[in-house]
Amino acid sequence: MPQTLLGFDYGRLRTGVAVGQTLTGTATALVTLQSRHHKPDWDGIDRLIREWQPDGLVVGIPVHMDGTEQEMTKTARKFGGQLKARYNLPVYEADERLSSAEAEQNLGGGQDKAAIDREAARLILQAWLNEQGME
Repeated sequence: MPQTLLGFDYGRLRTGVAVGQTLTGTATALVTLQSRHHKPDWDGIDRLIREWQPDGLVVGIPVHMDGTEQEMTKTARKFGGQLKARYNLPVYEADERLSSAEAEQNLGGGQDKAAIDREAARLILQAWLNEQGME
């Protein structure tokens, strides 16, 4: 049964969002939501949930290159927990090491931060789909 997933590159200032399908095994960058007072844009996320009606959510979890946790690891996990509680959907964690650097490289550098966040969300979701054998 094909599933639709939303992927998130969560940050204190912005959250990049992507959509992906298990049928095609591909992810597409969607939008970047601006945080409000260091809180997620829940209205924007609500709209995306209603529009895409995802079967699950994928949250990028930042860790150091050696796999150890960093300051944002706990914050991203908390965001995943909030998504799960709010939408009652499965939430999957994905390693997001180097996603922002790769996103910037893919976009040719010098892009605005919002575009980088969207592309990072796409890379996170694409990597998760690939790990599930959906490439």
